Amino acid sequence: MESNMSYARITGSGACLPPRAVSNDELAAELAQRNVETSDQWIVERTGIRQRHIAEAGTTSSKLATEAARIALDDAGLAASDVELIIVATSTPDFIFPSTACLVQANLGISGCPAFDVQAVCSGFVYALSTADAFIRSGQVRNALVIGAEVFSSILDWSDRRTCVLFGDGAGAVVLQASDKPGILATKLHADGSHKGILYAAGSVAGGEVVGDPFLRMDGQAVFKLAVNSLSQSAQEVCEQAGVSLEEIDWMVPHQANVRILNFLGRKLGIPSEKVIVTLDKHANTSAASVPLALDVARRDGRIKEGDLVLMQGVGGGFTWGSVLARM
Repeated sequence: MESNMSYARITGSGACLPPRAVSNDELAAELAQRNVETSDQWIVERTGIRQRHIAEAGTTSSKLATEAARIALDDAGLAASDVELIIVATSTPDFIFPSTACLVQANLGISGCPAFDVQAVCSGFVYALSTADAFIRSGQVRNALVIGAEVFSSILDWSDRRTCVLFGDGAGAVVLQASDKPGILATKLHADGSHKGILYAAGSVAGGEVVGDPFLRMDGQAVFKLAVNSLSQSAQEVCEQAGVSLEEIDWMVPHQANVRILNFLGRKLGIPSEKVIVTLDKHANTSAASVPLALDVARRDGRIKEGDLVLMQGVGGGFTWGSVLARM
């Protein structure tokens, strides 16, 4: 029996950001009204963030995801009817259920194909991309939509300076298609639930009420240490799995959490800063959306070109982390 095993290649990308861009100065002025003291200098020195996009009330993850998906499909030259799989990575779904992916499917005017969400917080897109890759490699589908979408502003405690200055809203999407040319070369995913207490939003809904703390909480120092160590190890693992060296990587597209983490990680891996895609200054931390947003920016401005070797990485609450190595 002839094998139908094939490779999965990224053939299109798209992004959607809420129209309102909030500078550090503007955010500091708003927080001052809540007796929370911060400044542009304080935020930039500690994080590298200069602005973030904040969704208006009523803007949902599915709305942002749908727009990013439409742009990605157009970029790939596909119609919505060509889509055979939809995976949405999000920690801020519209509802408990149905999934955000099902809502995107309905918005695109299609039905029948599998659609589901992946919840791995800031590693979500890497998890979703790895899952879609497995679907394509096994011959189950040929065209997949993989989306990271978040409205993190909805779970922020605006009186907590340690977290509320760090995050933004947005969505990024890619089209993954079956190909006889190598695309995604290797993926490596990890989790360690024993670290669940360093980054979490522990609230839930029961009996018609919110139970527990519904806001995002973080131990920044613990996250920093774990992020650098886990991502550096993951990068080495995925390169070894693909049979390539770190020196061969053309671009690193890491989760956009903190510029200090990005700089430290690059130095540890020996990847020069000019090869690291950084959008943190404009988007802040958009969780599962950060990697596809950064990838789309670098594809559209011409930095990432066909044939380039790209390392994508995510790390987030759970504690989860992982890497995808792809030939564009």
